[in-house]
Amino acid sequence: MIAFPLLLILLFLIVTLAKSVRIVRQYEKGLVTRLGKYNHVVGPGMTLLIPFIEKLILVDMREKVINVEPQKVITKDNVLVVVDGVIYYRVIDPVKAEFEVQDFGIAATTLAQTNLRNIIGDKTLDETLVARDTVNAMLRDVLDEATNAWGVKVTRVELQKIDPPQDITDAMSKQMKAEREKRAMVLEAEGVRQSKILQAEGEKQSSILTAQGEAQAVLLKAQAQAKAIAQVAQAAEENFKDKAALYRQFEVLEQTLKNNTKYVIPTSAKVLNILGLDELKGKVSKKNG
Repeated sequence: MIAFPLLLILLFLIVTLAKSVRIVRQYEKGLVTRLGKYNHVVGPGMTLLIPFIEKLILVDMREKVINVEPQKVITKDNVLVVVDGVIYYRVIDPVKAEFEVQDFGIAATTLAQTNLRNIIGDKTLDETLVARDTVNAMLRDVLDEATNAWGVKVTRVELQKIDPPQDITDAMSKQMKAEREKRAMVLEAEGVRQSKILQAEGEKQSSILTAQGEAQAVLLKAQAQAKAIAQVAQAAEENFKDKAALYRQFEVLEQTLKNNTKYVIPTSAKVLNILGLDELKGKVSKKNG
């Protein structure tokens, strides 16, 4: 009979000790409440609580992610698109995160969906597709400002997909194909143009070189002809100067003898050679001797 109450007391002490000793892990913060009221924060390690009076609430301080379910959003140019995304956040104030908001995941998802409709509703489809990083940054700033009062820091927001209707997707695909074909044609035409330009430049250089060669040949030929003419003229001047003088004297003699006038010509005169009187000159010389 005495052993049973002792057993109950021993069991009570074991349960009390188990409730008094709690372990806080490395990535957690512990919030101690006393009789339902927040008392203090404890760090990682072993913590002793007052049994049945104090309780420990564990808060995960690691970065977490929330998936924003796909939703339909209308852009500024009245195009219905399906958008989804993810939100990355971490708790910076465990007290606010625990006591200022009931379920942060639901609250953040609802807030993200609402602001996503507002942000994309102010942009056209093209702006939304091109400026996805801008939409991410704007949504992150809005969520971070709103969740600051909850002790939570939104680190980044990523839109995973922005899907327009199928007919618009097909039209965009055709447009992209047409743009690629256009660029290909432009590049091909540019290549042909450059090839023709290079070919024309080559022909031009070839013509210039040919013309320069022909001009050089003509110049060298003209110089050679001029040199030959100069040499001929020099030779003529050297060889015919004396005979030309005699020929002039003969013309004077012819004019003089035209009226049968008699003149005495010295035997030493060169005109005898012109008149063919060399023999007479010899006979005269013998007679005088």
